[in-house]
Amino acid sequence: MQYSSPGRYGLLACGCRAPAEAARSAGGGGGARGPHRIDVHHHILPPDYLAALGAEKIFRQAGGVYAGPLEWTPAGAVELMDRNGIATGIASVSAPGTWFGDVAQGRKLSRICNEYAARIAADFPGRFGSFAALPLPDVEGSLREIEYAFDVLGADGICLMTSYGNRWPGEKEFAPVFDELNRRGAVVFFHPTVAPCSMNLITDVPDSVIEFPIDTMRAVVSMLYSGTLTRCRNLKCIFSHTGAGVPLLSARISGLVRRDKRLAEMIPEGPMAELKRLYYDTALSARPELLAPLLHLVTPANIVFGTDTPWGSMTVADTVAGLAGHGFSPAELQRIERDNALALMPSLSRRQATQ
Repeated sequence: MQYSSPGRYGLLACGCRAPAEAARSAGGGGGARGPHRIDVHHHILPPDYLAALGAEKIFRQAGGVYAGPLEWTPAGAVELMDRNGIATGIASVSAPGTWFGDVAQGRKLSRICNEYAARIAADFPGRFGSFAALPLPDVEGSLREIEYAFDVLGADGICLMTSYGNRWPGEKEFAPVFDELNRRGAVVFFHPTVAPCSMNLITDVPDSVIEFPIDTMRAVVSMLYSGTLTRCRNLKCIFSHTGAGVPLLSARISGLVRRDKRLAEMIPEGPMAELKRLYYDTALSARPELLAPLLHLVTPANIVFGTDTPWGSMTVADTVAGLAGHGFSPAELQRIERDNALALMPSLSRRQATQ
């Protein structure tokens, strides 16, 4: 079943409750129900990562250094989660990630970030999971880090950037990494970044404003038309920000197979079926104009709760309120805010039991 009725899902069109009222009704602060949401898009800023790179390098794509991420602490994050009914934040490192062209540095930064995520998960039982960083395009180093992250640190999944240099994830050289992740049935969370070919294009506009959503679409198309999504059927891929423009352009993206028989044979179930299998988070996107196109592509079964804290321009409370006021049924909201993430990462249930 596809959700195509703007009357049901459009906040303004259907006269749904105001966001503040909707948030209170949905348990924005947990209420009697307690924290229950699982935030799959929760960023950390490990001190040693910040010290190694410096704030200017980390924040370059955003066009300036912002206080929110610099002030991030695990304790402060838990307080924020408590206020917004969030049980667990799945920690990941935002763009630009851990690769800057040097193999040794990439491996070191990835290990720093992954061990830090494991440490805060141990320090705050049940409150943090982790999507481990990899030093792609260093394939050998990435395969080693996959083994360490899952088998030693107990990571819940992997966080990849949407591109590395001017290469996107479906390229042939990355196949060994995706084959190993597929063997493990891993969750792979894709975070947007800016490819070198797209840097500094518009005067006085930070790269991230335009290029983050564009690079997300490039990554999806790369995974689709390389055959990676079809070949690696055990992967569980999450794309940020409701998939950027993917829902709006899904017909255009899918239409390529009508002109290329080779691609059609590579994707026997068709491109649209592959796009519908992906998962899409709500970070910075719990708004009618972004949720409506997504609900034409997928059902709530493929939407997961994400906030982009502490980087996002949309507050956590705004995300909670936007979802609560959009017209989802209680069962659908439960799936989006919690159950879908638990189905993707069953280990979270055991971890939350220790809270």
